[in-house]
Amino acid sequence: MQEEKFVSGFIAIIGRPNVGKSTLLNRILGQKVAITSNKPQTTRNRILGIHNFPAGQALFVDTPGIHKAKGKLNRFMVDQAIGACSDVDLILFLVEADDSPGGGDEYILKLLDRSSAPVFLIINKIDLVKPPRLLKLIQQYSDRFKFAEVIPISARGGDGVPQLLQAIEPLLPEGPRYYPEDMLTDQPERSIVAELVREKIMRRTSEEIPYGVGVQVDTFEERPEKNLVVIQATIHVERNSHKKIIVGKGGQMIKAVGQEARKDIERLLGTRVFLELFVRVDKDWTQSERMLRELGYSKK
Repeated sequence: MQEEKFVSGFIAIIGRPNVGKSTLLNRILGQKVAITSNKPQTTRNRILGIHNFPAGQALFVDTPGIHKAKGKLNRFMVDQAIGACSDVDLILFLVEADDSPGGGDEYILKLLDRSSAPVFLIINKIDLVKPPRLLKLIQQYSDRFKFAEVIPISARGGDGVPQLLQAIEPLLPEGPRYYPEDMLTDQPERSIVAELVREKIMRRTSEEIPYGVGVQVDTFEERPEKNLVVIQATIHVERNSHKKIIVGKGGQMIKAVGQEARKDIERLLGTRVFLELFVRVDKDWTQSERMLRELGYSKK
């Protein structure tokens, strides 16, 4: 009897900031590996998510939103997203159902014009529009680019995601199993922990504060005899005023951030967690090559 062939391939998820790329990745994997918030530019690094079919493996690359980059950190983020479009087997171009095509989308379409990989147009947040609006949007994008598939979805609710996965599997080339079946991401636990802390800060603060925050895990000590992991992490900010806001009156803000992050980290690690957070001012760290390297936001 002929052995069934195994397929595997890399799939880039790209789009403008805040269109739901990380929400889609988490939905596909059934677990949070990428942080989300209602603020643009939440994702800063490429994140690999691993989805297994019965006879295949799809490796999804979640990317930062493609935007007009200002400053070293933003340029790094955009480079990460654009770089993810090379050497992949499929590209998912994610747009919002309630937003007309704009200059940012046209910029991405020009990038896609140069790609040899097939492209799916994924229209997210379909619960926000009526069918006539959705059909008009599909026509606008289809007039501009020849997509291999157009699939409307709700990344938050899950509508259309099974259909998306069904459409992906036949396009994957024959290839190896790159990662073990029980592995969901290539991100180290320390990196995910740092991102979960940053997510809670992004959700609780406003204006420019979230964009000047970086989180670094200093210690990660497993104590299996106590079913406990002890974690110490530093929150880096650019200004003293930002430190005051994140600490909060009587330490209330940082306490709330720690409590919310600890719950997610315990779900991630499957054990009790003691989380201790510190806040440190590093003036203009987002422009510092040394700090960007230390926090993992540099290719050097």
